[in-house]
Amino acid sequence: MELEAIFAGFGGQGVMLIGQLVAYGGMNAGLNVSWFPSYGPEMRGGTANCSVVVSDGIVGSPVVSQPHALVAMNRPSLEKFQDKVKPGGFIIYNSSLIDIKPSRTDVKLIAVPANDIASELGELRVANMVALGALLAATKVVTVDNIMTALKKVLPAHRHNLLPLNEQAVNKGIELVS
Repeated sequence: MELEAIFAGFGGQGVMLIGQLVAYGGMNAGLNVSWFPSYGPEMRGGTANCSVVVSDGIVGSPVVSQPHALVAMNRPSLEKFQDKVKPGGFIIYNSSLIDIKPSRTDVKLIAVPANDIASELGELRVANMVALGALLAATKVVTVDNIMTALKKVLPAHRHNLLPLNEQAVNKGIELVS
């Protein structure tokens, strides 16, 4: 089993966090992982993306040039990375903010109204977790339990009150794809 993924969006959309959670979730499942962040030159609101590899074999390189999956939280990220996804892979895109449909016909396209769902849950900042849930459902890379264990480690103790909301957001993303 191996999954190579790119998570991309504007700074502040939580793409680094969900990439980290997949990597840590893979570690929790006893898999080998890499997480490789990349930031744009802007101080705030610029582009941000990360590459994640989760594998039951050796991870040869953290660089992902042809991912199995792309999670795009905004249109510039979709436009930048959609052509890199391997045929037969997945493009999960935030249809709340992306007003075009990806041009690929050789991959599975999953439109996720992440911001709309997060707004319905009462917290726009969990849009990334909705998109993460869609990825988990599509790829089965790790379980929700693996992700929640990772989130408990990543979130400071005074933010653990947000764990149920984050889990609810992940499950909403899973429901969209299942």
